[in-house]
Amino acid sequence: MADNTAPVTLRARKFITNRLLARRQFVLDVLHPSRPNVPKTELAEKLATMYKTEKSRVVCFGFRTQFGGGRSTGFALIYDDEASQKRFEPKHRLVQSGLETKVDKPSRKLRHERKNRAKKFRGTKKTKAAEPAKKGK
Repeated sequence: MADNTAPVTLRARKFITNRLLARRQFVLDVLHPSRPNVPKTELAEKLATMYKTEKSRVVCFGFRTQFGGGRSTGFALIYDDEASQKRFEPKHRLVQSGLETKVDKPSRKLRHERKNRAKKFRGTKKTKAAEPAKKGK
């Protein structure tokens, strides 16, 4: 089927050195004629060698494959250090890159149900209403 060892060409457009956010940012064009797509981890490795930095400082996102295949376009950021990456990157991308842990919280439906149960009471009774109803009562 697809040849995962086929060569991939990377082209950076609109390259900006953003000193305020301590990063280099650019639009990345990926040419992959004999492959359906290229994983972001592989792109990060190639960019790290191209720009002489660590793989963990490279963030790739927003890739769309052109109709007909063979070419994808997305964004890439290369941070100067880990501190600036943790400071400026959104939480979901930090979780994706392994720099932060995912926060476990109850589902959206459970949060809405708890809120609506609490709306029926005033004052200190709200905390009791927030707990789920007992089965026996």
